[in-house]
Amino acid sequence: MTKRKMTLRCLCEGALLLALAQVLGYLKLWELPNGGSVTLSMLPIFLFCVRWGFGPGLLVSFAFGLLQLFLDVAYAAGWQSIIGDYLLAFAVMGFAGLFKGKKNGIYWGSLLGTFLRFLVHYVTGATLWAEYMPDEFFGMTMTSPWIYSALYNGSFLLLSLAMVLVVIAILQKPLGKYLRGDDLKK
Repeated sequence: MTKRKMTLRCLCEGALLLALAQVLGYLKLWELPNGGSVTLSMLPIFLFCVRWGFGPGLLVSFAFGLLQLFLDVAYAAGWQSIIGDYLLAFAVMGFAGLFKGKKNGIYWGSLLGTFLRFLVHYVTGATLWAEYMPDEFFGMTMTSPWIYSALYNGSFLLLSLAMVLVVIAILQKPLGKYLRGDDLKK
């Protein structure tokens, strides 16, 4: 396949998977009061990242953050929160693209992308959102914004990651060559 056709395929696939991620983001199994929800929206993003690599993955992940900011109900505590919780937190999911072509890359990429997203949300949660920390969360008394942020952000991201990994495992046999990006190596 020519470079031009591969570029066009990358753009089209990126647009389709980005749109799918946005739609899946609206199908919330559980939503926290100040943003964050359990969805499968990260799955198409990680799939794109692992298929096309770091650069294109970073771009699509950043675009997903923009869509989340503008099309979803954005919860922000100022411009710093917009940068941290939307632009940066979603962009770092693109690091999943570092696992392009690697054995079990979709799994490792999903783990890395979710972990990096958690780190960004964790820091912004403990610093920018600290004043909104409740006295009690998940039945526990909250005394530290760092613990609160870990519980808050870890709760929805861990559940979302678990769902993503289960769906990947289910799709591995019938769609393995697409999950690995083998269809792009022609």
